[in-house]
Amino acid sequence: MSKPHSPFDVHLRGSFRFDQQILFQSLDFSLSSGEWTCLIGVSGAGKSTLLRLLAGLETGGSFDGAITTSDQSALSGRVAYMAQSDLLLPWRSVSDNIALGHRLRGQALDEDRLKDLINRVGLSEHEHKKPAALSGGMRQRAALARTLLEDTPVVLLDEPFSALDARTRSSMQELSFELLQGKTVLLVTHDPSEAVRLGSRLYEVTDQGLQEHQIPASQPIRNIDDPDVLARQAALLLALRTSS
Repeated sequence: MSKPHSPFDVHLRGSFRFDQQILFQSLDFSLSSGEWTCLIGVSGAGKSTLLRLLAGLETGGSFDGAITTSDQSALSGRVAYMAQSDLLLPWRSVSDNIALGHRLRGQALDEDRLKDLINRVGLSEHEHKKPAALSGGMRQRAALARTLLEDTPVVLLDEPFSALDARTRSSMQELSFELLQGKTVLLVTHDPSEAVRLGSRLYEVTDQGLQEHQIPASQPIRNIDDPDVLARQAALLLALRTSS
């Protein structure tokens, strides 16, 4: 078993542009250690760009700023990232795709943990299949399992439940929250219910920057039928409908 990670906060400050188009300017954004922070907003507002910046990936634009951590160490190598597309290798089995990170790094793999995770995402009967034989929801669950298998202190999730039906989505939210306890998680979602249910902090990405929204006083993961959760979900949806 790996050693527990020492907690640290992540801080991004700066501006970003595509050519001459400013996507965000003088942004000041922090992730608190051990919490789920949710980003919501219209498509094209910059949510995925923020994730890619934190993951150290190519963005196609220009970032003028800095990404720092409270422990003064580089963020690189301490992040797991799940993109919107599943990025499964078509010539590899489900099991091999889920374990890909460990294989590429030459890292010892806990086979029992891998089997248990495959079972918990509902893919035990499909673990030897190639991605082409899977539905979209199955592929997304395989990509989610690959991310959950990683052991990094920071986890970036870009719409990780978007291809799932309502029942499976709820159970995968609960599984992810359980297995990512103690991790610092940034979740991009278009679902107000998901954001209110999972977030310790919730921000809407707007043309004017980040707007923080109120969340229920209860601790996540919250009950979907809690009156306060339902009220905050409705308020957030209304705010999204009326925001510019």
